Amino acid sequence: MGDQNAGKLNLLLAELSDTRLISSRWLRAHGYSSSLVARYVSSGWLVSPARGVYMRKGGHLQWEGVIRSLQIGEGRQLHVGGRFALSLAGHEHYLRLGEAGTITLYGSARPPGWLGKLSLGQRFEFLGGGGFELLPLSFTAEMPIGVLSDHGLAWHQIAPSTDALICSTPERAILELCDSVVDATLIYEVDALMQAMTTLRPQRVGLMLRHCRSIKAKRLFLALAERHRHAWLPHVPLDGVDLGQGKRSLVPGGRLHPTYQITLPGDLDEHLV
Repeated sequence: MGDQNAGKLNLLLAELSDTRLISSRWLRAHGYSSSLVARYVSSGWLVSPARGVYMRKGGHLQWEGVIRSLQIGEGRQLHVGGRFALSLAGHEHYLRLGEAGTITLYGSARPPGWLGKLSLGQRFEFLGGGGFELLPLSFTAEMPIGVLSDHGLAWHQIAPSTDALICSTPERAILELCDSVVDATLIYEVDALMQAMTTLRPQRVGLMLRHCRSIKAKRLFLALAERHRHAWLPHVPLDGVDLGQGKRSLVPGGRLHPTYQITLPGDLDEHLV
C-alpha cells in the first residue's frame, strides 16, 4: 500500500471508534473510492455489517453507536424521540409490552436503507416530524445545549462509556407520542405516561406547544394533563398556542372533553397502570 493510501487508512481508522459506523456516502464524499474501500475490507481493516455501511474490524455493533454515527458522523437530522425517548427518561413501566425495544426516530428525512438491515436486538421506526416543523439546523458534535433546548432536544448519555445522543426532552417526547395516537389503545398508553409526568417544566411545555403543529397532539396533551391535575399545568403559558377550531374525534363513542373539544375513551380510569 502506498504512503498516500496508508495515510488515508490511518485517517479513516482514527475517525472510527469501536462503535462508529461509516457509510459509502460518507466515504465517497471524503475521497475514498469504492476500489480503495474494497481493498480495506479484503485486507481486514474494515467489515461491512450491511450493504453500504462499514465499521472497524473488531468493532461492536450497538444501537447507540448507530444513532451517533447517523447524527454526528453522517450529519443527518434524526433524533431519538417519542416513545423511546420517554423510555430513556425512565418511563419504561408505562409503555406497551414489547415496544421499549423499538427505537423511535424523528427528523426531516428518512434514514438510510441500511439502518433496517443491521443485526441488532432493537428495531428502528421512523415517524417523520412527529407533529413539529422541520428543524432549521444540522446536528454536529458541538451543538450548544441552548440551541437544542430551544427545540425541545438535549444531549443524553446512555452510559458513562458511551457518546451522548440528541434526544427529545420529555416535554417534546410526550407531544410526539400524542401525535402518533390513532386508537384507544394508544390513548390508554399516553394517559398512563401523562399520569407520571409530574416534573415537566411549564415554560418548556409552553414552548413545545407553540412549536407543535399537530392540533390533535396539543389537545390530547392538555386534556390528559388536566385530567391528572398536574401542578405545573396552570403555569403553562398558552399565549400563541394554536388549538384549532371545531371538535376532534379520536375514538368512536368517546366522551368529548368540554375544554379541549377532543373525544377520549370513557373507560380511561380502568386502564391506568
